[in-house]
Amino acid sequence: MTSPLDPIRVVLADDHAMVRESLARVLDASGTIRVEGQAGTGREIVPVVREHQPQCLVMDYSMPDHDASGVIRQLIEDFPLLRILVLTVHENVHYAVRTIQAGAHGYLIKSAAVDELVEAIRTVHEGDVYISRKISADVWSRLRHAGERRNGLDALSAREFEVLRAIGSGLTIQHCARRLEISVSTVSTYRARLLEKLNLATTAELIRFAIENGITE
Repeated sequence: MTSPLDPIRVVLADDHAMVRESLARVLDASGTIRVEGQAGTGREIVPVVREHQPQCLVMDYSMPDHDASGVIRQLIEDFPLLRILVLTVHENVHYAVRTIQAGAHGYLIKSAAVDELVEAIRTVHEGDVYISRKISADVWSRLRHAGERRNGLDALSAREFEVLRAIGSGLTIQHCARRLEISVSTVSTYRARLLEKLNLATTAELIRFAIENGITE
């Protein structure tokens, strides 16, 4: 049983060791948060969470061997009491909306000040949703209209969005398949769907679309 005075138990997940160590020092120094474990790859997240049973996971969006939306959904299913805060460089509203729709409880841009990170952890721990101040108005606006007829990026499924992101980052179909742990033929199917949904004709146009809309790694 925990007391309101107990520090919030946190696990950090980021593929850069220096980032994890810096965050751990800052959070531990806050006096209200205690970092109990760290993960350096997407595959490490679930085992580390299982080992430490934290109250909150602070997770980078872009990590090796990592489909952020898929990992979030698995964590929500396996650890229903866990609160998930995504910490990312991506200021694109589409990333934030899809992260929240996947089940995450918060989305914070890495350029935020330390006090906002602490505030975000406290907010999600208390049961509320936290969106980075920089993009919160746009995110809430999109979420409010999520049920309306969608087109373009809004019409893409979570997996289609990740395939677009991988292709837009310059990965070949083979590399996309390895990154997302699906078959080459499945990636080709998703690419065809993307071309149709986005009204594009070639992979080159798909790459340009992803770059212009900030959907890259």
